[in-house]
Amino acid sequence: MLMRRDVMSTHGAEDYPVQSTELEDDFAPSKLGTKDYWDDAYKRELQTYKDIGDAGEIWFGEESMDRVIRWMEAQNVPENAAILDIGTGNGMFLVELAKHGFSNLTGIDYSKAGVELTVNILEEEDLKNVTIQVEDFLNPSAELKGFDVCVDKGTFDAISLSPEDREEAKKLYVNSLKTVMQPEGFFVITSCNWTKEQLLQIFRPGFELVRELPTPRFQFGGVTGNSVTALVFKRID
Repeated sequence: MLMRRDVMSTHGAEDYPVQSTELEDDFAPSKLGTKDYWDDAYKRELQTYKDIGDAGEIWFGEESMDRVIRWMEAQNVPENAAILDIGTGNGMFLVELAKHGFSNLTGIDYSKAGVELTVNILEEEDLKNVTIQVEDFLNPSAELKGFDVCVDKGTFDAISLSPEDREEAKKLYVNSLKTVMQPEGFFVITSCNWTKEQLLQIFRPGFELVRELPTPRFQFGGVTGNSVTALVFKRID
C-alpha cells in the first residue's frame, strides 16, 4: 500500500524564509536552491520507498493538490488538456490528477532520482500514460511545449533560494513558462516565499491574474496573513 506524508515540508524547513513583504529578493541563499540538495534528498526518498513503500512528502499538504484540482474542475478544464507539473518530485500531484480523470499529464524534474521515484510510484498506481522526464526547467528541451495548464508547488520557491544568480534564474523561469505554454494557457503557482503582490510583479508582463485561490490564514500580533499564496495566471502574449 502506497504511503504518503501530508506535511508542509520537512526538507530543511528551517531554511525556508517567511513570506517577504518587499519585492526585493532579501532571502538568504539556501541549500534548498541547489540541485545537489534535491538529488541527495530524492535518493534517500527513493531508497525509503523501495524499503517500506513510503512515497514521501506532499508539498504544502494534500489540501494544496485538492485546491488546484477543485479550481480546474470548476474552470471546466478538459480532461485531455495538456498539463505540466513543474518540479514533480515524487509525482503525487500527477497521481491525484489521473485519479480525477485528467489523461494528458507530464511531470518534469531536474533530479534523476526524483524522476525514478515518480516512475516507481506511477507503476504501483498502474498509471501507464503519464509522461515523466528529466528536465531543467530553466533550460527546457525544444520538445517541451504546448501545455494548456502548468502547475508549480514549491519549485519557483527553491529557485528563489539559489546561491547562484537568482535574479537571472527567475527571469529564465518566466521565459521558460512562456515558451512551454499555449497562448491563454493557465499557470497555477503555490508559494510560501512570495506574496500575491510580489508574484504579480514577477510574472508581469506576459501573464495576468485570473484568481487567488483561498489558503489557510493565521493571525499573530493583530496582523492577519497567509502561510502560502496560491494564484492562477493566464498567459496573455
